[in-house]
Amino acid sequence: MILLTRLNGTEFYFNPELIQSVEKTPDTVITLLNEKKLVVRESPEVIRERYIEYRQRISQPLWLKQDK
Repeated sequence: MILLTRLNGTEFYFNPELIQSVEKTPDTVITLLNEKKLVVRESPEVIRERYIEYRQRISQPLWLKQDK
């Protein structure tokens, strides 16, 4: 899960595997696989970086995760 912020300042955890697309319009709009849309404060670049970090975390071998 990645941490995102709604426009009203509320933080929430989101499953990035549900993302179909992310666009800057001037707010950042995330379109989900089910065509629903989320508007968040983070830029598309930040969302991309958080997604990459998320994928790296879930791809680590279990023994590496236990050492942290």
